[in-house]
Amino acid sequence: MPPADTRASATTRADASDQSSTTVDSAATAADPEAGKLRPGGPGYRRMSFALFASGISTFALLYSTQALLPAISDDLGVTPDQASWTVSAATFGLALAVLPLSACSERFGRRTMMTVSLSVAAVIAMLVPFAPSIGALIALRGIQGVALAGVPASAMAFLAEEVRAKALVAAVGLFVAGNSIGGMSGRIVTGWVAQAWGWRAALAAVGAMAVLCAVVFRLMVPKARHFVPKAVGPKALGRTILGHLSDPLLCRLYAIGALFMTVFGAVYTVIGYRLVGAPFSLPQGIAGSVFLVYLVGTVSSAAAGRLVGRLGRRGALYLAVGTTATGLLLSLAGILILVVLGLVLITAGFFAGHAVASSAVSRTAKTARAQASALYQSAYYIGSSVGGALGAAAFHAGGWAATVALGLLAMVAAASVTLYATRKAVAERRVLQMQKAA
Repeated sequence: MPPADTRASATTRADASDQSSTTVDSAATAADPEAGKLRPGGPGYRRMSFALFASGISTFALLYSTQALLPAISDDLGVTPDQASWTVSAATFGLALAVLPLSACSERFGRRTMMTVSLSVAAVIAMLVPFAPSIGALIALRGIQGVALAGVPASAMAFLAEEVRAKALVAAVGLFVAGNSIGGMSGRIVTGWVAQAWGWRAALAAVGAMAVLCAVVFRLMVPKARHFVPKAVGPKALGRTILGHLSDPLLCRLYAIGALFMTVFGAVYTVIGYRLVGAPFSLPQGIAGSVFLVYLVGTVSSAAAGRLVGRLGRRGALYLAVGTTATGLLLSLAGILILVVLGLVLITAGFFAGHAVASSAVSRTAKTARAQASALYQSAYYIGSSVGGALGAAAFHAGGWAATVALGLLAMVAAASVTLYATRKAVAERRVLQMQKAA
């Protein structure tokens, strides 16, 4: 009997201790809604950053895998620049169409699961793309690949917003965007040099192998979600959520800004290869692809977006990003290679800074259904890429590089106008509040 009593007492004390611990945890969560969320230097933050960085590399490397190869594809398949550009625009358009429904799936099945499946399927398709027999088949496969990739942007921002402390969110998003820039850079450089030696099909195979590796790294490194609560999102509920986000003027402005920045980026990088391999530069395919080393600047500028917002405010950071991008566009008109490269550096820095600021602002602005809010941003963003790539290639085919630059400058004027409107509205609202306080 005494031993049994002792065990019973020990069990009772353990149960009481567990209940006390649960009560303390609940009280801590109630006192601090961000208790347990990841923060720089804390457990899990580094693994999360590395996993999202790898997913960003894979997403952008695959999404734009044909962009540096467009001149080679044009020559081999006998198509014009605007026809070849659809191998890029089909992927971004497929992503733009799928990002909203896949964001709804992420609400049900989890952000982590959605990103894992998305990266895996896209990597498998990447191994099929090099065997496309015609331009039509290549465009179709790229469109399907874009749909598969949509699960990453549909889930990543919401995952970060749920799992990372608010003060560290801009920096965390910046690291994810930095992974995008590294992926875009490495994919284009690898394809450029591999295509020069073995052709564009071998180049696409190399990018596919890199995507497989990134998918494996992501799955091994990404931490479990601790703050995700599954929800079933039906078509009607999804429609109401979308309408609710689209009725928010601030979110709509952020969507427009993301689309306009991406219009410039899609236009410039879709046709820059044609300009560099043609007169007066006449660069080899490998050297032309190496110009994408300027993506390293995007890595730095996106990671520094949090500091920019801290010093200049969100709108101040956007003004700086617009000005930097516009200056780069004008500089790229020069007939001297070093000035063209410097222009690309400024365009890249401005674009990635603007994108990081706008996308992180969406995650912070949306109070509910963050996955759909981020998905709408991504949809607008990649529609901008599709439109920019198609219009940029058509402009280049019709009027050369100057026409592409004119398109980009028009988009930046529109982005500055949207930001200026927001600034004036904020100033007017502050004046009203001051008058109410004074009264």
